[in-house]
Amino acid sequence: MKHCEPNEIARKIIEAFPRKHNEKDPFKVLVSTILSQRTRDENTDEASRRLFARYKDPMSIAKADPEELYELIRPAGMYRQKAERIIMVAKQLLERYQGKVPSELHKLLDLPGVGRKTANIVLNISFGIPALAVDTHVHRISNRLGWVKTSSPEDTERELMNILNEKLWGPINGSMVEFGRRLCKPRNPMCDECPVKACCALYLSSETH
Repeated sequence: MKHCEPNEIARKIIEAFPRKHNEKDPFKVLVSTILSQRTRDENTDEASRRLFARYKDPMSIAKADPEELYELIRPAGMYRQKAERIIMVAKQLLERYQGKVPSELHKLLDLPGVGRKTANIVLNISFGIPALAVDTHVHRISNRLGWVKTSSPEDTERELMNILNEKLWGPINGSMVEFGRRLCKPRNPMCDECPVKACCALYLSSETH
């Protein structure tokens, strides 16, 4: 059925759970994405706001001691590790790329603590390059819907790139994160309230038992 085709379902999820990205600056997007690891959006926003109120660019952060960042980014959790990682990233950007965030995937992946999800978010939001960021929400939901049968986010990324129109690659990440937090939760998903349950393999299989 056309209405259950993955691109159609992806569009419905994007419409139902829109997420706008007001910040486009590559360095701020990169740092904020590092801060966002294993924490909630509101914590990331608060830590980013406090950090960038004092440190504006790679040069200023590279000169800082990790302890100077602790209190600023504490809301994001794991603040010691994240402070060290952010400073290392800032130093490498200065040493290797004149303080500019590169727009090539392999160069981003060479930066300390930057994985595929973070790199793809930067490529899409800051540079407008089609890139599909797969985190635990995207991985879980794509498997639940029956789009893929994969065991890792990396495998899910490859499969989804073959399934979804590249215009959907960027927005599907943020929308699936919202969808996953509000309804399609890891435990006890709220299937009765789901706008795409009629096309969900997990829901349909539960209905038949």
